[in-house]
Amino acid sequence: MADSSFFPHALFALPSLQSNSSKGSAVNNDFVSGCVFSAATPFQLPLKKCAVVGNGGILKKSGCGRHIDEADFVMRCNLPPLSSEYTKDVGSKSHLVTANPSIIRQRFQNLLWSRKTFVDNMKIYNHSYIYMPAFSMKTGTEPSLRVYYTLSDVGANQTVLFANPNFLRSIGKFWKSRGIHAKRLSTGLFLVSAALGLCEDVAIYGFWPFSVNMHEQPISHHYYDNVLPFSGFHAMPEEFLQLWYLHKIGALRMQLDPCEDPPLQPTS
Repeated sequence: MADSSFFPHALFALPSLQSNSSKGSAVNNDFVSGCVFSAATPFQLPLKKCAVVGNGGILKKSGCGRHIDEADFVMRCNLPPLSSEYTKDVGSKSHLVTANPSIIRQRFQNLLWSRKTFVDNMKIYNHSYIYMPAFSMKTGTEPSLRVYYTLSDVGANQTVLFANPNFLRSIGKFWKSRGIHAKRLSTGLFLVSAALGLCEDVAIYGFWPFSVNMHEQPISHHYYDNVLPFSGFHAMPEEFLQLWYLHKIGALRMQLDPCEDPPLQPTS
């Protein structure tokens, strides 16, 4: 059931300007003033069955793709790869995908040189909403605006939604009061928090911050690579314990075991 504890009055900032006259400015005051911070959402609430998909290596060889795609609404973190080699484990559907501004800077050179690579990469997310924290920190505003203008200019299928910074602050305070002390909460925890306010039923996949699985077998950090995060930035084990508690009390369902048994390897 949707939990009002995670649903402050305004979750999204909905861009209302269509003009792209000041694409080059670092912070466009007209654009910001044209964003509506509203309790209204672009989708009908409550959402029924939601899947929130993290990027943990525990998803590799999980066979969870079909289960994820059976959800009515699928949320994903930080523009993850969804090519055919991964779909058996992570599915292919997406309705909302977060995009950290740092990814736009590092992977797509802040959209300063060529926008085609970015636009082509977005096609795999079909008609998803691209959810970005444009106004939480000054460094996030310009990349977020560039994403908005880039997708608007080409008539892309994706729609940009900006996170209301008041929502992000409220969620940060909520989790800090429950013992998570980190420089910044992970995108995954923000997304689960949003899902608990939007959805009647929440299942989460790929939330496992450890280097071995429950059978003490080594696993990669992400299902698609083994690049480790900067140390001291997030408190992933603390976040996991909070999510596990929500699983134990029935507020959400955390999938940790494989959804389907892997195929047997032929014996020689």
